[in-house]
Amino acid sequence: MAVILGIFGTVQYRSRYLILYAAWLVLWVGWNAFIICFYLEVGQLSQDRDFIMTFNTSLHRSWWMENGPGCLVTPVLNSRLALEDHHVISVTGCLLDYPYIEALSSALQIFLALFGFVFACYVSKVFLEEEDSFDFIGGFDSYGYQAPQKTSHLQLQPLYTAG
Repeated sequence: MAVILGIFGTVQYRSRYLILYAAWLVLWVGWNAFIICFYLEVGQLSQDRDFIMTFNTSLHRSWWMENGPGCLVTPVLNSRLALEDHHVISVTGCLLDYPYIEALSSALQIFLALFGFVFACYVSKVFLEEEDSFDFIGGFDSYGYQAPQKTSHLQLQPLYTAG
């Protein structure tokens, strides 16, 4: 939604939408930094203990765990670990483990977000400068406004109409 607002703000010359987009990108960078820390188990975060990504409702870790490049998935039959409505699988032969794929994906998102943030700030600055220097037809010129000088020889007379 924020990306749509950012594009709309650019097309419609709306700096407020671009500022909202830039604020969203700050949050997006923070979220992706958390994802990198989570999957690389930085600090006290642990994938085996913390099921933060699934809100403790599933043992599933990542889509990339089963669908990574070169991964072969084989179901494990008659496993004691499987619940009634779940199945246990064995994943082998992956070219790159899923935590590294998740971290690389988040790093790419951070790079794109930083580029978008710089773009949004620059374009909104340009739009705000254009709003400040707006020159309407027959109005103030861009070289500065000078108020008309009062002259003392001008005298106002009432206007009478026939009728």
